[in-house]
Amino acid sequence: MSGGDLNDLVRRLEEVTSRLESVASKSGGAVSDEGIGQSIGLIVRRLQTVGGQSQGGDSAKVEAFDGVIKGALANFLALSKDIGGDVATQAGLVNAAFQAQRDFIVQANQCKQPKPDVLQQLLKPTSEAITAVQEFREKNRPSKQFNHLSVVSEGIPLLGWVTVGKPANYIKEMSDSAMFYVNRVIKDFKGKDDRHVEWARSFVKIATAVIDYTKDEYPAGLTFNPSGREATGAAASKPPAPGPPPPPGPPPPPGPPPPVQAPTGGAAAADGDETRAALFSDLNKGEGITSGLKKVTPDMQTHKNPGLKKVTADMQTHKNPALRHQSPTPYKGPTPYKSPSGGPTSPVFAPGDKKVPPPVAKKPVTAKLELQGSKWQVENQEGNRNIVVETTALKQTVYIYKCNNCTIQVKGKINSITLDGCKKTGLALDSLVSSLDIINCQSVQAQVMEKIPTVSIDKTDGAQIYLSKESLDCTIVTAKSSAMNVLIPTDTGEFSEHPIPEQFKTVWDGKKLNTDVSEIGG
Repeated sequence: MSGGDLNDLVRRLEEVTSRLESVASKSGGAVSDEGIGQSIGLIVRRLQTVGGQSQGGDSAKVEAFDGVIKGALANFLALSKDIGGDVATQAGLVNAAFQAQRDFIVQANQCKQPKPDVLQQLLKPTSEAITAVQEFREKNRPSKQFNHLSVVSEGIPLLGWVTVGKPANYIKEMSDSAMFYVNRVIKDFKGKDDRHVEWARSFVKIATAVIDYTKDEYPAGLTFNPSGREATGAAASKPPAPGPPPPPGPPPPPGPPPPVQAPTGGAAAADGDETRAALFSDLNKGEGITSGLKKVTPDMQTHKNPGLKKVTADMQTHKNPALRHQSPTPYKGPTPYKSPSGGPTSPVFAPGDKKVPPPVAKKPVTAKLELQGSKWQVENQEGNRNIVVETTALKQTVYIYKCNNCTIQVKGKINSITLDGCKKTGLALDSLVSSLDIINCQSVQAQVMEKIPTVSIDKTDGAQIYLSKESLDCTIVTAKSSAMNVLIPTDTGEFSEHPIPEQFKTVWDGKKLNTDVSEIGG
């Protein structure tokens, strides 16, 4: 709609206002003109049309994000609901996070670039929603769907693309960090329950959809509307009512005594002149200035007259109390500071020194070694070298969490074993159906006695894997880890150590990328 059409609407609205005022004055305030009501309704609808057209560019970005919510996210939520359990609960938190981001995009398209403090308030709902998703995973580590929860927890930070310059690259990095758990879910359920496989892939599709959205709408980062309104954050909470004024303190101490006033006037000037004249007169005497000093005769020298050193009875203060009042008062030094609470005195701390609070005692954690359902839980063990897990069923799993300086032996053939957050811990196992997973560990060792198909190492610094002759064909998958070694048994009964490469070299051959182990990385 052109500016002339808008001016015409304003003019017609002014005419209707004039007619309303005229009718109101004639009818004493009662207005019932249907023609006036129809005119106002028509003008309002046309003004709404103008507003909708002026915001059409902004709403297109929001509608494009709605396409992500109604498409990839809706598919993910439906599959999560079908699986149920903790997956469905966490999916609700994911939905809340996307809704919070949609509200932020609406604000960005309607408002000018806000100040940093206001921007933080606008981003707070999205940040809190992301934190809720991640905390749900941490609170449900014993869950049977822990790998599912980790997929979402590792990938949900992709919603932080609104704060970076190249959002597509950032989202891709967040998606890649979740791929470790995506592959584990696919490996565990492929051929058994394809719903979980489809669920894992649906989360990857969400990341792909958001990447496409940012490439189309915000390729260089989120932008605000320069002609929009001023952005306002969350309403500030009302400050609490001030309390009663503090009671009046003690009266102030008396001030210092007035300084001694020097004599003024002509008398002071005369005395100063006479003193200076006498001083210069003595200085002009030269060597004769010492003629007025008393001479020390031999009878006054103590080393020639030892009798002078004796102390007679009349010179002793305990026999002559009158002498006590003639001696000067001895110096006692400054009075040490005494705390107002009546505590012990200390000359070290001044009244203005701050008290150092006592260290807060850490809440003791409970060591755990128990079977819950089909999962053995070995948690928070410290310095225990005799932990033995006697498994009884093939479907059982063992989850070892935050054990330090321990030795754990797992007897029997079971499904899988997971080491999570352990330090300086050794593991001896017989046989596994699925895999041995080592996550977030430091300086751990694992020895296989019989057969194991897969070893997975993620975010670990220092891992020694001792394989048996039956397990030489196992697959070892590593990610973000260092100082990894595989020890192979020899015919002599010894083990030969072989490091797992950590450094790679990638070259473009004109068609694709070729990656090989770097010579430096081994």
